[in-house]
Amino acid sequence: MLHHSSFIAILVFLAFAATVIGISVYLGRRAKSAAGYFAAGGGIHWFVNGVAFAGDYLSAASFLGICGMIAFFGYDGFLYSIGYLAGWIVALFIIAEPLKRLGRFTLADALDNKFNSRGIKLSAAISTLVISCFYLIPQMVGAGALVRPLLGLPQYAGVIGVGAIVTFIVVTAGMVSTTWVQFIKGTLLVVLCAGMTVLILARGVTTKPTTAAGEPVRLMERGVQAEAAVWDKGSVVMSEDGGWKGMPFVRVRHPDGRVVVWRKRADGLLDEAQTLTVGKDGRKRVNGLPQGENAGECDLAPVGYASKLPGGVESTGPLGSFAYLHTMQHSEVILWDNVKIAESDGATTTVYFQKPTAGADFMAPGSSPTFRKVRGDKFTDKLDFLSLMLALFCGTASLPHILIRYYTVKDQASARKSTIVGIAAIGFFYVLTLFLGLGAMTSGALDVTDSNMAAPLLARSISELLFAVISAVAFTTVLGTVSGLIMAASGAVAHDLMSHVMRVDLDEFGKVRAAKIASVAVGIIAIALGICFSKMNVNFLVGWAFNIAASANLPSLLMLLFWKGTTKRGITASILTGMVSSLGWILLSAQAYKDVYGWDPATAIVPFSQPAIVTIPLGFLVLVVVSKLTAERKAA
Repeated sequence: MLHHSSFIAILVFLAFAATVIGISVYLGRRAKSAAGYFAAGGGIHWFVNGVAFAGDYLSAASFLGICGMIAFFGYDGFLYSIGYLAGWIVALFIIAEPLKRLGRFTLADALDNKFNSRGIKLSAAISTLVISCFYLIPQMVGAGALVRPLLGLPQYAGVIGVGAIVTFIVVTAGMVSTTWVQFIKGTLLVVLCAGMTVLILARGVTTKPTTAAGEPVRLMERGVQAEAAVWDKGSVVMSEDGGWKGMPFVRVRHPDGRVVVWRKRADGLLDEAQTLTVGKDGRKRVNGLPQGENAGECDLAPVGYASKLPGGVESTGPLGSFAYLHTMQHSEVILWDNVKIAESDGATTTVYFQKPTAGADFMAPGSSPTFRKVRGDKFTDKLDFLSLMLALFCGTASLPHILIRYYTVKDQASARKSTIVGIAAIGFFYVLTLFLGLGAMTSGALDVTDSNMAAPLLARSISELLFAVISAVAFTTVLGTVSGLIMAASGAVAHDLMSHVMRVDLDEFGKVRAAKIASVAVGIIAIALGICFSKMNVNFLVGWAFNIAASANLPSLLMLLFWKGTTKRGITASILTGMVSSLGWILLSAQAYKDVYGWDPATAIVPFSQPAIVTIPLGFLVLVVVSKLTAERKAA
């Protein structure tokens, strides 16, 4: 689906952006001291901080990535929700109160509380910067994905705009404005997604999807199923030895942006049924005519709809939550997949094709490329799945931008209360993502070229106003998370690196000024990364960030709290080992070979893509061994 902007969408977006900037300017006067800039002076109420936790944590990956994965693959996307939420148990029972007691502004403060070690400060600061940059990538990618349909701007323009606004927020008022932006967007996101879920249940499931205006979407005629296809001189030719299976028409997206729908002919070739383009005026045209002015099969084929419902009915009518899930479990839905075909001139054409899929398959683990191999017999594929779940479980309590939020409340009891509020809000939202994703799956409004747009386009299939509001709230979701990440990174530079490692003599004003300069630099880096990784699913990218965070930070945090034999050299070695090993593993994985370098994934050096199951135990082992060795040396 090619996107177009609307006046109401632009108006709502500008209103949200103006509100956020206004809050930042208003609260800027509170951020004069280092304590005020980095930790809001410890004066945030525990309930506000708890909702801000949700606003900080419910990032582009949670809203855009998870909904997109559920819409395209089913239950596999919900596994990310389970992993993300389970990680808060570690934060609540192990990390929250001790971290508040040990630190002041940054993660390095807590780790170095007993030692006063430049090595710990240096390694923790580097770890914070690496994790923040990895986590920034999916947020900026999500920002670009939102701005494109909302304002009609290219992806890079959205990334630049978000980067500029977020940098302004952080530079203006620091943690104070960041907290209130996260509180507001967390509240709006949960409330609006709950409202969308009610509308999804009221609409039920139908085999005849409709447009946003309520017009029925015409389905193209079905013929004999296509078994396979190869690209040959501009035509899709049927092949016998298979590469994909699907329905008899496919959507072809050419390198120049044209989208063509093909249908099988009796002689085995596929006819060009329609060519979809976008003119300079932004209007979609089919076969050269504005859409709606030509008849019948020139209407856009729906992307994602239920082909069979229980009992053979065409529409279920309104459903309750459990009845909705039961209906999806026993339905057949037309999902989409793609194959990339290299042409003779070196260009690559992506062919999108339909996959009739039984609900029993997509409502169970193993339907997505990430988890599909779990159903197989290969042991390393099962390890890859377990490793990702371990990273999601352990990564939450290790993310620097989450941990620094404990310093914004006044005491340890407030830290615990705010964690409980955060868990309640986040858990409720993640339940909603299952309904949002399944609603998008059967809405007929998916964009097969961009899974990150599933939730906003679902809103558009219901109402243009709802699309505008949801997209604007999702935009503030990105703003809140990115501002938290930039805060963590700037604190690592100004407070940890400059003040303690480099021993630069900075007063309160100097620390704040250094942090603001660092914020601008990190914002520029975030913009560049968001443009470079624009085609990857944001949820998958966040999985990598969780792997690095859990490997680098969790062993040292837990051992510092619960093992008296921990030494400063042990902590330093553990952080560096976990960070380097997990980062190196990711860069040498099959997924990086395929999606980052464009190389053959079969030639990847490491056996699976998710490193946590190896690198987290390695971090614990290195800490224990180095601590034992350095403790013996001290005794001697």
